[in-house]
Amino acid sequence: QVQLVESGGGLVQAGGSLRLSCAASGLTFSTYIMGWFRQAPGKEREFVGSISRSGRGSDYANSVKGRFTISRDNVKNTVYLQMSSLKPGDTALYYCAAYATSQTRVDYWGQGTQVTVSS
Repeated sequence: QVQLVESGGGLVQAGGSLRLSCAASGLTFSTYIMGWFRQAPGKEREFVGSISRSGRGSDYANSVKGRFTISRDNVKNTVYLQMSSLKPGDTALYYCAAYATSQTRVDYWGQGTQVTVSS
């Protein structure tokens, strides 16, 4: 079955950096757009960014643009989220997702990894 397994979350001070990974299995990885989403306590899940199937194109939410970078390795079936200049407002459960067409129609979700940014 399809599995998306995130890792790399943790506690970091404001201004610091973290890199999240999402290892995929059970799907033809290179045929899916990969996205990252997050959900803070009491808030709805929101789109963070995505990367095209080839890895040559990416898109980001305004709130993270210039601070976060998504990359992927289609040999290792892994997508990464490099986060820098972290703010307390970035504290959330971060999910990776795989979708064939649109971020509003996610085919597969990971279980999430917690990121906590202290001030």
